Amino acid sequence: MNCWPLETVVLNKIVSQLNLVLCFVSSFFLEEIHGPSAVTQENVSQREEPELNALCCNACKRPYEQSTNEDHIAKRVKHEVYSAPTVSEDKFSYMGDFAVVYTDGCCSGNGRNRARAGIGVYWGPGHPLNTSERLPGRQTNQRAEIHAACKAIEQAKSQNIKKLIIYTDSKFTINGITSWVDNWKTNGWRTSSGGSVINKEDFERLDNLSKGIEIQWMHVPGHAGFQGNEEADRLAREGASKQKS
Repeated sequence: MNCWPLETVVLNKIVSQLNLVLCFVSSFFLEEIHGPSAVTQENVSQREEPELNALCCNACKRPYEQSTNEDHIAKRVKHEVYSAPTVSEDKFSYMGDFAVVYTDGCCSGNGRNRARAGIGVYWGPGHPLNTSERLPGRQTNQRAEIHAACKAIEQAKSQNIKKLIIYTDSKFTINGITSWVDNWKTNGWRTSSGGSVINKEDFERLDNLSKGIEIQWMHVPGHAGFQGNEEADRLAREGASKQKS
């Protein structure tokens, strides 16, 4: 009796099962790799673009205020598999020994005289340090993003936190503090094209606050369903509706 047809059937079944496993693994990997990513260097160009006159939304929150030639800085995004932070007894969420916080800024009527900007800082569900405040001073979306990060660092230091992960959807803030600030300071707070740094005072404050604490800056896509970012966005929008203190 010839057994070749039976062996062929068995072999085909094995190949079919292996294909199913490979498809599952590939699907899982592709889903995970598009989660939040640590921004070390990123392939983005900072281009001249006026602040938009619109309500808070994903489109209006991301224009770049600073007109520079920093677009020549080569940047790469390091994608990492996202793992949810663990919540400790002190109600802070941790990834390893780093406390985790989400920050966001929002501005309605951005660029107009009656613009209203707010900041949001989210530490976790019901956390006493969760913050929703109106932005003082000039009302712009980029200032709100920077000052939200400043607020989070101030709070972390007040709780004696030495290591902090800041999730933000503002590439402008991340690039500014991790790449551009040192060059600006070297150039007397001038851009590479010789222009004035528009947000000088804001980045000076962020730079000073960043001393004495280890910070990992993480970029998370805005309005992509990540709870921490969505909560920080909600707090920022609530802050924009408040009166100036």
